[in-house]
Amino acid sequence: MIYELRTYTLRAGAGPTVAKNAGEVGRAIRGDDYGKLEGYWLTEIGPLNQVMHLWSYADLNERHRLRGELAKNERWAKEYIPLIREHLVRQDLRLLDPILPLKAPAAEGNVYEYRNYRTAPGRVREWAKHFQAIMPMREEYSKNVGAWITEAGQPNEVSHLWAYPSVDARTERRAAVAADPRWKEFLGKAGPLLEEMHSTILLPAAHSPLR
Repeated sequence: MIYELRTYTLRAGAGPTVAKNAGEVGRAIRGDDYGKLEGYWLTEIGPLNQVMHLWSYADLNERHRLRGELAKNERWAKEYIPLIREHLVRQDLRLLDPILPLKAPAAEGNVYEYRNYRTAPGRVREWAKHFQAIMPMREEYSKNVGAWITEAGQPNEVSHLWAYPSVDARTERRAAVAADPRWKEFLGKAGPLLEEMHSTILLPAAHSPLR
């Protein structure tokens, strides 16, 4: 399984329009016939005026084939693309190799946090090994939705996605994690491997499977 995270930076204020068109027009045309939509979000805290959408494919060959077929879909090209093109400033993508399985939250109505960390060159799998080992402890406080090593777009990077009932709940649970001696031990081993850390708070769009 390979995942693709697409991040579209938009003109100011265009996020709701782009998300609405993606849900009402793009989704009707594309469905899950050209890759499976796992989640679609608007950024709320962090980089602004962005939408992020996560897709899954059996492998890179399937992704290449299906995206080629999508490009030939006349409805996609004539009905959907013109609705969003005028709002786009830039498009970025990450091809992601899972290190933990994608798991939907037990309940809907969540806010999500996407965290991406850049490690020192060549150290990403070492960091991922520490992260996998500490996950049973970390999930005592909040459940992980997914974690990946970035294969293309951003080398030496790990991405992970979390869900919380609210922003306040995130703050409370992360404070509790930070006080846990087991987490402090993890940070002592894994922290020195990191060079950059970024966090984005996301709100799911109406058509997002992950909500």
